[in-house]
Amino acid sequence: MELDRNAAFVLILSSVIAIGVPLASSQESKPTIRHHRVEETSPEDATLQQIAQAEDAMQHNDFAAAESWLQKAIAAAPDSYRAWFDLGYVYKATQRETQAIDAYRKAVTVKPDVFESNLNLGLLLAKRGDNAEAAKYLKAATELKPSSNPDAGLTRAWLGLGRVEAASDPQQALQAYAQAAKLSPKDPEPHLAAAALLSRQNSFDAAAREYQTATELDPKSQEALTGLIDVYIAQKNYSSAEAILRKLLASDPENASAHTQLARVLAAQGKNDEAAQQFQAGLQGGTDDPHAVLGLGTLYVKAGNAAEAERQFRIAVQKLPQNADAHFALGSVLMYEKKYVEAQPELLLAIKLKPDMGEAYENLAVVAAANKNYPMALKALDYRAKYLPETPATYFLRATTFDNLKAIPQAVENYQHFLAVDGGKSPDQEWQARHRLIALDPQHADKYRVKK
Repeated sequence: MELDRNAAFVLILSSVIAIGVPLASSQESKPTIRHHRVEETSPEDATLQQIAQAEDAMQHNDFAAAESWLQKAIAAAPDSYRAWFDLGYVYKATQRETQAIDAYRKAVTVKPDVFESNLNLGLLLAKRGDNAEAAKYLKAATELKPSSNPDAGLTRAWLGLGRVEAASDPQQALQAYAQAAKLSPKDPEPHLAAAALLSRQNSFDAAAREYQTATELDPKSQEALTGLIDVYIAQKNYSSAEAILRKLLASDPENASAHTQLARVLAAQGKNDEAAQQFQAGLQGGTDDPHAVLGLGTLYVKAGNAAEAERQFRIAVQKLPQNADAHFALGSVLMYEKKYVEAQPELLLAIKLKPDMGEAYENLAVVAAANKNYPMALKALDYRAKYLPETPATYFLRATTFDNLKAIPQAVENYQHFLAVDGGKSPDQEWQARHRLIALDPQHADKYRVKK
């Protein structure tokens, strides 16, 4: 948030001081010559006049005129921090943030002890992602006095500092949010920021307390309620999450987002039929949440309705084209429906979007093998092994894939691994593995036969 330009204008007196200078008479002996006082304008006064003209133009949103006056002022007085500060505002207002940063840097260099210059520079640097440098200026701002509304100004500085320090120094960030909360005890924003950071650290009890404080300060805050529900879900405290949502829906039955959230909570408790109803209510209520569509599709999978699940997942993919989970869901249900050709590109896209999705590699291996793309199947299994441990199913799929490629030693090795770890859980596959081993490794055939 940038400093309101009205606050900037009170930093320095805007009045222009006219200095009168007497003119000496060239002929004092002539009594008819009168002496006059005429005004001369010093270079400093001219600069102040130009800045005043610029600030008047800024008040009327005439940024082109303001910029012209300020450029003239800076040309005459390159060390005028007020001119640089105002020019920073003009650049920011006209979407030239790089130039705004440069102008605010000049203002801070000329006069380092101005709160507003440090705050605006820090916030712009943070927006650009230069968090380390932004922290320097925001920290400086917290140690200075705003020209007006000191508590509100310092709250913004502490909040900004917390946000840029959240990744590199979470504890310092939490302390910054605490300072903001002290300065503005009725503002839920510091508590929301702290709660979000604590959630990312899996400090769910502390996050819940911050979200609860935020909801007390603003009972209608969707961010606070959603955050609190997410924390309860992470804690598997589904009953508390459900209670909040039902209370919210009792007062606002048309709240589509609340219906969707309740559906997720019910699904987590295995109440799939009621969860599906809530997802439908959310979608019918006008929510544009594509994640609700994805959730509804998942419930149809659990209910065994693959066709309807596919329909929902196709909608989700259309609305979330860069979402790996949506493509994985669609590819997986297509695999379940034995639509292997259609499934393969969806699973490949899921992996492209989320390269560490081990489950997607596993399903891709199944689909690629079904499509007789055996090299792709083996490659997918190798990538899967980077993220997930081997299972009887992956050993069996490796074995059959090598078998199809006529890679006998590798096929034998993986059939043996499969038999060693399956333990009778998949009798049909064990029967197949034993007979293939007898055929591929006949010198050890007796070892593979089941002893009667």
